[in-house]
Order: sequence, then C-alpha cells, then structure tokens
Amino acid sequence: MSEKQTEISQLGEFGLIDRLTEGLKAVHEGTAKGVGDDCAILHYNDVDILVTTDMLLENVHFDLTYVPLKHLGYKSAIVNFSDIYAMGGTPKQITVSLGVSSRFTVEYMTELYAGIRIACEEYGVDIVGGDTCASRQGLVISITCIGEAPKGQAVQRSGAHDTDLICVSGDLGAAYMGLQLLEREKVASAGQPDFVPDFAGKEYLVERQLKPEARRDIIKALAENGIRPTSMIDISDGLSSELMHICKESNCGCRIYEDRIPIDYQTAVMAEELNMNLVTAALNGGEDYELLFTVPLTDHDKVEKLEGVKMIGYITKPELGEAMITRDGSEFPLKAQGWNPLAAPQSDKKDKE
Repeated sequence: MSEKQTEISQLGEFGLIDRLTEGLKAVHEGTAKGVGDDCAILHYNDVDILVTTDMLLENVHFDLTYVPLKHLGYKSAIVNFSDIYAMGGTPKQITVSLGVSSRFTVEYMTELYAGIRIACEEYGVDIVGGDTCASRQGLVISITCIGEAPKGQAVQRSGAHDTDLICVSGDLGAAYMGLQLLEREKVASAGQPDFVPDFAGKEYLVERQLKPEARRDIIKALAENGIRPTSMIDISDGLSSELMHICKESNCGCRIYEDRIPIDYQTAVMAEELNMNLVTAALNGGEDYELLFTVPLTDHDKVEKLEGVKMIGYITKPELGEAMITRDGSEFPLKAQGWNPLAAPQSDKKDKE
C-alpha cells in the first residue's frame, strides 16, 4: 500500500465506484451491461434480466426516531423497484439481507418485514431469499431486486441525443421538505415525552419521505402511447445529479427551465416557512423516486398528453455543458449537489445542500 492515502470523501460515492471498477471487463457473453447504470443487464434467452441492489444504514439513510419500521420496510423495497422501472423493466423478485443489533426484538423485525411484504404484494414481487447477521452499529438493510425487460429493450442512461426533450414525472422537492419537517419536529420534541408533532397541512410531504412509490404507472403510460425513452434514470439523489449522470453517459449537454420544474404547493409553503430556496430544494433534494427521461423531439405531442409528466428542457451538444435557464433568462450552471453519502463523515446526518 502506498504511503500517500486518499480520503474516500475526496472522490465521493460515484468517484469511488469509478475507481474501484475501472478497467473491469465482462467475462461472460450474457453480461450486457455492468456497473454504471440503475441496473446491470444480463442477456438470457428471449429476455434481459435486470439486477440492482441498495443498502440502507441506520443514522445514515434513516432515523428510527421518526421513521416507523413498517414504513422503512416498504421504502426499502420501493427504492429497488424504482431502479428496475427506471430501466423500463418490471421487478420480479427480491432478496432481503439484514444486519441487526441486539436492541431489536423479533417483534421489531416482524414489523420491518411486514412493510417489505406489503410493498411486494402491491407490486407483484416475490421474496426469494436473503441473509441475516449481527450488527454492532444498528440496523442495516440490503435488498437486491431482479427484474425483466424485453430483449434489447432496457433503457439505459447512455442513449440521449442532441434535441431530445427532457421529461420528468410527478413533482420534485417534496421528499426533501418532508425530511426537513421530520427533523424539525424531532428537535422540537427533545425532552418532551408527551410531544405531538405538527404535520397539519403538510401530510403530503411526510408521505413522500416515509412512503414513496415507484412510478410503474408512468412506464405503463409510455408503453401504451408508443413512447420509448432514449435514456432514463430515477431521481434518488436530486434532479441535477441525475441529469448530469445522463449527460455524462450520453456525452451530451442540457438546458432545463427553472419555471418548468414541477413543484407541489405544500413543498413551496414549507420552503418559505424554513427560509430555504425552493428551486435548490427541487434540484438537489433527492428521494423523490420520480422518473427523469429523454424522448425524441418527434414525440413532443405524445408526451404533452401524458398525465403526470412535464417537459422541462432539452438535450444539447456536449460542448454547451449543463445549465438551467432562470426565470429572467440567465443561464445557471448545474452542479451535482445532491446527497452523497461518502462526501462527509458517516456520523453526519444527511446533509442535502
């Protein structure tokens, strides 16, 4: 080992992945796509198998002070389903691995697993295995999801082209505002055993944080209307970060319009209440699990008719870079400021700028 060491925080999550997987070459002919997308793609007979995995750590990804175990189980499954849908596929099976500390009882784990089971029943997914071991640092949840897509039809991040339209489902920033609300009420509850949190008028924000949904309805609508995205990704780390992933993998630039970013009314009210920049929250908040995708310009009229989908910009040539056009017509360079779990000490709570 060399004398000079590099802190992981200097590279961040995706920089570390790039370093660790640099030069990896597939040995098997069936490995169509490895590291670098929402899922790996494996060619099998007449279908493509999609594989994704997510790990959630207590006090890094979730805080059990305000996250119910059943909701946590549900969300743990959904974030994996979302990756499969982001490739244009259908989730089929999951394996569930848990690291459990001694403070958790059988009843606690049953509650967690109940949430996972509800998610699987709702989305038609089978639980087919997993592992359980002891943990000294709290609760660890690792779920691997296996899905399918028609042969050669999986949508990757690398297919966007100049003039493609940039589209997004749902609204953005609500999950992040839900997190801020939960954190605020946690602070307010300190030392008050009978404290009752105030979520009146902000229930949508709390639901978006604690019980997100995977957008299978959008995938279905795209198929029914004959729209095949040229690239797609789900928004887990923030719109800016995800759009920059597409631009990097597709070797392109982009322009999005500030006034076209979809934001819910409750999100706007909460941002004002907390004196936070609303657009920054929508760009960088993350955990919305909406779909960000690009389509050919010729599909404009089809997309315009889709409920729950909004066109927010367009793809450009790479030399033009990535930018947002503000309400006054100025261009603001996009930055990947979404949550990066390796950019700060692991003892820190999510610090979404």
